[in-house]
Order: sequence, then C-alpha cells, then structure tokens
Amino acid sequence: MTQPSSNTGYALELNDLKKSFGKTEIIRGANLKVAAGERVAIIGPNGAGKSTLFNLISGRFGATSGEIKLNGQRIDGLAPYEINRRGLSRSFQVSNLFTRLSVFENIRCAVLWSLGYRYAFWKFLADLKDANERADQVLHMIKLDKKRDVLAMNLTYAEQRALEIGLTIAGGSSVVLLDEPTAGMSKSETTRFIQLIRDVTVGKTLLTVEHDMGVVFGLADKIAVLVYGEVLAFDTPDAVRANPRVQEAYLGSVLAEQQAGGH
Repeated sequence: MTQPSSNTGYALELNDLKKSFGKTEIIRGANLKVAAGERVAIIGPNGAGKSTLFNLISGRFGATSGEIKLNGQRIDGLAPYEINRRGLSRSFQVSNLFTRLSVFENIRCAVLWSLGYRYAFWKFLADLKDANERADQVLHMIKLDKKRDVLAMNLTYAEQRALEIGLTIAGGSSVVLLDEPTAGMSKSETTRFIQLIRDVTVGKTLLTVEHDMGVVFGLADKIAVLVYGEVLAFDTPDAVRANPRVQEAYLGSVLAEQQAGGH
C-alpha cells in the first residue's frame, strides 16, 4: 500500500512551539509556515526569543512542547548533526571558524560529509577531487577566491562573516538559518553583504534574525515579528510595515531609533 506523502510544500513548520527554562516561558506557542525558497527575516525586541527560536529549530535546545517540521518531517528531538544531515544549516552571531586553517581548508572541512566522506585516516584530502572542486565553487560564490590560502584568523571581520556564510552553505543544505549576519558591519559592507546573501541562497529557503531594518526590508520576502515568544505577524515587508499591532509593539520605535542614528 502506498503511503501518502508527508511533505506539505512547506520547507519549515513550527506548530504551537513552546520552550520554558524552569518556570520562565520564552517561546509561547509559536506558529510559522515557511514555503520552500522564501527568504524570511525574524525581527522583534530584545528578549523576544529570536535566538532561542533558532536554537530550537537547529536542535541546540529541545522544545518543551510543539512540533518542528523540515520538509514535512518532524525534527524536534533530533540532535543538531542529524538535523543538518536532513538539510538544515545555520550560522551564529559569533563566527565559528577554524582560525588556524586556510580559507580553503575551512570550506573543504564543511563539504566532506555532504559528499559521503567519513573518517578515514588513509585518505589524502588533496586527492579528493570532488571535495576540492566543491570547495573552490563555494569560495567563488562568497568572493574569497583571492584569499584561498590565507589563514581564517587573518581575514577582516567582513571576510570572516563571508566565510561563515560559506561554511553554512557548503554542505548543500536546502534551509539556511543566519543569525544576525551583518552585525558589526559598516554601511557599505552591509550593502555588499545583502547582495552576497541573495546570491548564495538562490533556490534555498532562508531564515535570518536581523536588527537592521534596512537589511530586513532589502532582503526578506516575508517578515515574522516575534514578540514575547509568539509570532505577532507574518507577512510581506509592506504589510508588516503597515500593521498597526506591529508598529505599536515594535517597529515604529525601532525605525525611529535607526533614522535618528543615521541608519
């Protein structure tokens, strides 16, 4: 008997997701359905639970209750490496690089498992043609070709963030989570980085946590507004900008602050 497909057409689903630390409830029944190929920005005030939500989706935290589905299959309760192997990868607010390896070696480490290579002491990495070719492709995508042999520790901050993006996409995941990818960048660096993110996530589903409204409105197809652990609104940028509840809860004050600060 043929089993019905469990794939609903959504790349990522959160169903009544909750997370408590002791008696403190951080995520309070979050619901979100992200279609394949959508770019979604998650915004909200400090303490809204944005990082906790990312940690739940990527498996770093276990949910108190509710469901998380990746391409129609439940992933809540799985270890981070299991979720990654099912097609989801993420970056972090602080770069996690092999600082004493070259840019190329960092990327090659990220592609090995996705190409089927496991731990084997008798294999020489230089002989793994497919892994080396894939690593070079990623370097080209993130525009670090000319820094191929530079140690990661010697890159500029913006270049390290680009390498972090490279590590995130190197394994070929279909769903990518970026946690504040432009934090600490200058305005010109941010502008270039938005285009880089657009380029490397073509055909992928993207969720990003971001505080810079210029980045949010310049990158996202849809915006999810998280307030007190719940998704207050999930819609197009124009609709979210015009939403009175969002303006009252968060957006109006943030836009005013950033305009006053010259952002």
